[in-house]
Amino acid sequence: MAPELAEWRQDFHRHPELGYHEERTAARVASLLRDFGLDHVETGIGVTGVVGVLHGRGGPGTEAIMLRADMDALPMHEASGVAHESLEPGKMHACGHDGHTTMLLGAAKHLASTRNFAGTVYFCFQPAEEGGAGAKAMLDDGLLQRFPASRVFGMHNWPGMAAGHFVLQDGPVLASADEFTITVKGKGGHAAKPHLARDPIVAGAALVSALQSIVSRVVDPLEPAVVSITQFHAGSTHNVIPESALLMGTTRTFSDKVQAVIQAEMDRICAEIGRSFAVEIEIDRGPTPYPATVNDRAVTDFTEAALRDIFGDARVVRGHPPTMGSEDFAFLSREVPGCFVLIGNGDSAPLHHPAYDFSDEAAPAGVAFWSGLVERALPAG
Repeated sequence: MAPELAEWRQDFHRHPELGYHEERTAARVASLLRDFGLDHVETGIGVTGVVGVLHGRGGPGTEAIMLRADMDALPMHEASGVAHESLEPGKMHACGHDGHTTMLLGAAKHLASTRNFAGTVYFCFQPAEEGGAGAKAMLDDGLLQRFPASRVFGMHNWPGMAAGHFVLQDGPVLASADEFTITVKGKGGHAAKPHLARDPIVAGAALVSALQSIVSRVVDPLEPAVVSITQFHAGSTHNVIPESALLMGTTRTFSDKVQAVIQAEMDRICAEIGRSFAVEIEIDRGPTPYPATVNDRAVTDFTEAALRDIFGDARVVRGHPPTMGSEDFAFLSREVPGCFVLIGNGDSAPLHHPAYDFSDEAAPAGVAFWSGLVERALPAG
């Protein structure tokens, strides 16, 4: 299947689409699933999500599992130099979702041809993972009511690990992510007369420093946490104190409790600095904070056994340390016991880098994993 997988993947790569705008991608996914002979294909779930339904040899059976892949790209310019480089300026598959979609399609094709399992598999192709909470949108659209699965599985590529090798871990594997925007409203004026203004830049600078004290002085030092200010916008020229300043960033942790502590402390710091500098400070959090991704131990044990059975011990590692990156697979695994696995992408550029490209060498191993996992989770007997 390798040449066919590469053709699909490179086509998706040439035509990246951002979250909730994956019209072309979703249409091709649905078309291919129908061509494979799946029992049912449903589109438009959570705006642009697609779910394919495949029954085993004996029909729907009594158990169903869900396999999930994401489809969206990132709003960044590609500089990979590959022949299949993005044709859409300012958009690229810099996180490998083109590969994730391809691997799940490959498994759907293979399993549809063999049906060597008993029960039902739901192939879930999700929009808007990159900050848009597409998994939650699909859940809000009745995903699990319409496609009730007992277990859910996800997979992400991992640069720097040998292509086609796997790592997994039970418990927390990826952090929560809360986006925030802080607006500092002061009083503008001439730079030569700062005493007649209320400088939002000075207040914003104090905020940047004070917010860093949350992790070092408020959060339990045994609890991983990150507070990052990633944008600071203010002013338009040399000699004018602006009316306002804008700060943006994220907070990350593995604990709901710590997440709440950080939010409360941010609110307190914003209020106190606002009073101290006589400016108004408003904090606006993103509409859908991502929770931490936590793997269920029993499902992880099963997944590890399946991986070792398929690939042997040399290509499977358990015990990968958690990462402070985040994933909206967390919304699914909070509803249904699940496991999120990493597959090696070889010696590629890092994720979210303009030179990144998914390794087509990894795709057949991903298809083998998905297919073998289904056959072991839903044995035909």
